[in-house]
Amino acid sequence: MRHLPSIAFLSSLHHLLDPGRFRQEWFSNIRLDLLAGFAVALALIPEAIAFSLIAGVDPKVGLYASFTIAVVTSLFGGRPGMISGATGAMALLMIPLVAQHGIEYLFAATVLTGIIQVVFRILRLSRYMKFVPRSVMTGFVNALAILIFMAQVPYLLDGGMLMLAIVFAGILIIYGLPRITTAIPSPVVAIVVLTAIVLMGGMATHTVGDMGALPSTLPFFHIPMVPLSMETLSIIAPYAFAMAMVGLIESLLTAAVVDEMTDTPSCKHSEAYGQGVANIVTGFFGGMAGCAMIGQSVINVKSGGRGRLSTLCAGVFLLFLVVVLGEWVARIPTGALVAVMITVAIGTFDWKALRRVRRMPLTETIVTVATVGTVVATHDLFLGVLVGVLLSAIFFARSVGKLIDVKQDVTLDGTRVYLIHGQLFFVAVEEFCASFDFDTDPGPVILDFRHAHVWDASAVAAIDRIVLKLRAVGCEVRLRGLNPPSAALLDRIAVHDSPGAGALASGH
Repeated sequence: MRHLPSIAFLSSLHHLLDPGRFRQEWFSNIRLDLLAGFAVALALIPEAIAFSLIAGVDPKVGLYASFTIAVVTSLFGGRPGMISGATGAMALLMIPLVAQHGIEYLFAATVLTGIIQVVFRILRLSRYMKFVPRSVMTGFVNALAILIFMAQVPYLLDGGMLMLAIVFAGILIIYGLPRITTAIPSPVVAIVVLTAIVLMGGMATHTVGDMGALPSTLPFFHIPMVPLSMETLSIIAPYAFAMAMVGLIESLLTAAVVDEMTDTPSCKHSEAYGQGVANIVTGFFGGMAGCAMIGQSVINVKSGGRGRLSTLCAGVFLLFLVVVLGEWVARIPTGALVAVMITVAIGTFDWKALRRVRRMPLTETIVTVATVGTVVATHDLFLGVLVGVLLSAIFFARSVGKLIDVKQDVTLDGTRVYLIHGQLFFVAVEEFCASFDFDTDPGPVILDFRHAHVWDASAVAAIDRIVLKLRAVGCEVRLRGLNPPSAALLDRIAVHDSPGAGALASGH
């Protein structure tokens, strides 16, 4: 077991150790990766500042986080072309910790968040993402699209007609330029052109600089100034665990979305490891915990970004822009970035899902709507996915529970045989028990489980009840055809052959 961390580390760097894969993931798409990374960096700045303000920390905390997380995940992550940084979902979880204990405890919690995520990678727990059904995925994506759009509404309402005009012009450029040329990503052109127009025209409008002061120095190594005690651990552990779970869920779901958009696979285990290492590094360089960003990832993919170089460039360009060109970046009109984010929201939303509603089972639609509604109402992605998965599990169990079937047959010697087909577990127990006739003449009875599987204690208790009730009316009952797992479960917890079982039946 002591070799597991080193194995995880080497597997996460497989793309660097394999020359062919290294070239493919880093240098197969250089021009578009560079341009896409620049477009993402511009869009990251206002979001990182906004998420910092949500968490109650200085804007540089979110900006440093977006830089370090993007750079580290480009090296260790499992999904080339995916963008990670400071996010709103993570920021919401930090509010009480920062308010009650201060920024240093946030740095410590960020490090612990990364450690938990690395442990998840070592234990390969990310494989359980396969239990998230497509209806939940659709709800997750659509909820994020709605949240991205909702985040732009205050700018539209407060910015006046000039803001609306800038946003409208930006949307026209973003959608119109690709009809002429795709040599340069249209979001980059929109930002540059609109910034130039606003500056040359001397227009008074909301700019990036109005959102908060940009840092003028590079991030530096800093050990969180908190006591090394169990009390500190008890304070940061609940927040770190929550952030680790939300970060992994959002990152792995975003990776799945990018997989589908690019029609390429990714390693979810390596992604969990990359997110963990990124958060550990971020916590030691003055940043807040983060995860994958579906909005920025969509910008990257739509702008032509496919490789790890685009992710690395997004982080490097971000730092360069805020530290070196901060004075110019501060003059970018917010409306230009709002236009970019609105088109991201439109592109992220799964519009085909609306057309599929009539053809989809009602339960699938309910799961999707519940996921969207929960996320939009609470702004909690983890809670939305949890509600969706639980609803899916309930609907699935209900459907499978209806598939239990019991047929009765009588052999030539008068033996009654109950042929049981299906999955016997807690949901199916009631229908299973109702299939037996206890008002009958005594005689031999066989319960045939050749085409059934016994799953849980509720199923075993139902079998006990049926056997004991049949014996109570004078029947000689025998079970046959149990597969090995079902037989082992009954051997462990069934009571119908135990001493005093008859008394249990009488008591019942």
